[in-house]
Amino acid sequence: MIQPSDFTKIKHDINGNPRHVCHFLHLDVHGYQSNMGPIERYTIALALAKTLGGRKYHNKKYGGGIVFQEYDGCLSQLCDKINELTQKQEVIA
Repeated sequence: MIQPSDFTKIKHDINGNPRHVCHFLHLDVHGYQSNMGPIERYTIALALAKTLGGRKYHNKKYGGGIVFQEYDGCLSQLCDKINELTQKQEVIA
């Protein structure tokens, strides 16, 4: 389960919206399958994040990051949505 403490606050975007980044392993519902490589696991986690407005974070310092535009007060609501989505995916898998 992902928590607000799993996110790192990064520089605001060009419009001044706050952004938070987390590693894709926090969204990795299929990580227990040993036959999947890290690229496939990242692709699945990124697809799940895109349904909630997440985007690929292009940065050398934070590899495998997924960024969300969220205000600090809304971060816990985002975590609830992510946890709900990943639990649904675990049931399907």
